[in-house]
Amino acid sequence: MSFQQGLSGLNGAAKSLDVIGNNVANASTVGFKQAQAQFADMYANSMNRSGNSPVGIGVTVANVAQAFTQGNVTSTNNPLDIAINGDGFFRLAGSLTDLSPVYGRNGQFELDKNGYIVNPSMNGAYLTGYKAGVTGGDATPLQIDTSSIPATPTTKVTTKVNLDSRQDVPTITPFDPANADSYNNSTGVTAYDSLGNPYSIQTYYVKSAPTGTPPTTTWNIYAAVDGTTVTDTATPPAPLSIGTMTFDSTGALTATTGMTLNLSPFAKAGGTFPSTIALNYAGSTQTGSAFVNLAQSQDGMMPGSLSSFSIAKDGSIVGAYSNQQTKVLGQVVLVNFANPNGLQPIGNNLYSATADAGEP
Repeated sequence: MSFQQGLSGLNGAAKSLDVIGNNVANASTVGFKQAQAQFADMYANSMNRSGNSPVGIGVTVANVAQAFTQGNVTSTNNPLDIAINGDGFFRLAGSLTDLSPVYGRNGQFELDKNGYIVNPSMNGAYLTGYKAGVTGGDATPLQIDTSSIPATPTTKVTTKVNLDSRQDVPTITPFDPANADSYNNSTGVTAYDSLGNPYSIQTYYVKSAPTGTPPTTTWNIYAAVDGTTVTDTATPPAPLSIGTMTFDSTGALTATTGMTLNLSPFAKAGGTFPSTIALNYAGSTQTGSAFVNLAQSQDGMMPGSLSSFSIAKDGSIVGAYSNQQTKVLGQVVLVNFANPNGLQPIGNNLYSATADAGEP
C-alpha cells in the first residue's frame, strides 16, 4: 500500500511540474493564462463504512485550473491590437464557412487580404462582431469597409455672430465687397456641390440706421461666391441682399427675412446644388461689444478616402477619412462566462464553450 501511495505522490508531482513547465514555456505568449494543478486525496472503496477511519491510498490531480486574471497591458503601434481590461473573451470564428464560435483573450489582430480582422496567433481565427448600423442578432466576422465616403452637397449654413451695436452705418453705397467702407463685418465658409467641389462663400453684414421706439436695428446680408458678388437679375445687375436680421433694444434677434442663397449660377462643371442653401442665424446678437463670429458650420462635405482606423474603448471600430470625417465601421463584441474554468482549451490560445462554463 505504501508503495502505491508514494507512486501516486510522484505521479501527482510530475503532473504539477508539467503544469508549471507549461506556464514557464508560455510566459511570453499573449493571452495565455497560467494554470495550477489542484490535488485531492484518494481512498479505497469499502463495503464497511464503520470502525476506524480509513487510510488514504494516495493523491490525484483532481483539476487543472486556469487563472483568468488581468494580465499586463502593453502599448503597440498596431491599431488592431486590442487588450481586454477585466473579464471577457473575444468571440471568434475558425473560418468564413464555419462560424461556430470559439473564444480567446489574445488581441493581436491584423487585416487579411480581404479586409477581415484575423488573429494569426490563433490559427487565423476571424474576430466577430456587428457591422456598422447593426445592433443585434448573430455576430459575424468583421470586415473593414475601405470604400470612400461620397460627397454631400451643402444644403444649410449655420452662423452665430455678435454684431457690434456701436458701429456706424456705412456711408458708401451700394455695397461693394472690394470696398471695406461699404460694409461693417464679414464671415467666410466653404460649401460643397454634389461632386465635392469647394465654393468659398463670404457673407457681409451692413448696418442700417435704428428705427422706432424702442429702437430696432436691421442688418442686411450680402454674399460673394469664389470672389464674385451675388447680384439680382436687373440690367445692370446690382448686389443682392440675401437676407436681413432685425434686433430689438436688448440686442436679441427678433426677425429675419430671406436667408437663402442660390449657388446654381456659380456651379462648376458636373456639380449640382439644391435649389437654394438655407442660412440660419439663430442665436445671433447685437451688443455693445466687438464683432465676433461665435460659431459657423455647414452640412456638406467633399468625398473622402479611408486613411486610418482605430478601435475605441467601447470596442467600436472608427474610420478616419481624408476629408476630416469619421465613421463607425463596426463593433467588436465580448462574451463572458459564469465559470471561465469550465471552458475547454483547444490550442492556439483558444477555448470552446462547455456546459460547465455556462451560457456565453
